[in-house]
Amino acid sequence: MSDLLYVLPQKGQGATQHSCHQPPLHRHLLVGTDIYGLQYIRSMKATEFFSALANDTRLRCLVLLSRHTELCVCELTHALGASQPHISRHLAQLRELGIVSDRREGLWVYYSINPALPSWARVVLDETTSGTAASSPFAEDEAGLAAMVNRPGAARCA
Repeated sequence: MSDLLYVLPQKGQGATQHSCHQPPLHRHLLVGTDIYGLQYIRSMKATEFFSALANDTRLRCLVLLSRHTELCVCELTHALGASQPHISRHLAQLRELGIVSDRREGLWVYYSINPALPSWARVVLDETTSGTAASSPFAEDEAGLAAMVNRPGAARCA
């Protein structure tokens, strides 16, 4: 992971910055949290963003996340009809790129579109979401999600 700028707290002081590579100023910057809970800032490359959209699973997850404020991994696995490890692996890639953000609540992990996503990338996601609403497999994904019983907020996920 190059072009990362970590924000590390020091004892008795505010946060300080430490980096081997300073992100170039001509790229869009995203704030994220790595798997160890450390906050970082990374640059968003258009080629990485479009490469992420080129995968069916990632695109289908992003379209659902664009339509909903946030979704639990169990909701995405149910809607797409894929295994939890498969969905989680693709969501982790999207999180590492800064396209989605996550939050943990008990046993569940909820994902949403990263609010720090550059506006040009958000426009691409919004246009893709509206343009694919009635087409397969996106319409089926939405119907599968709507048909899911025991969605989060209830006692347990399906």
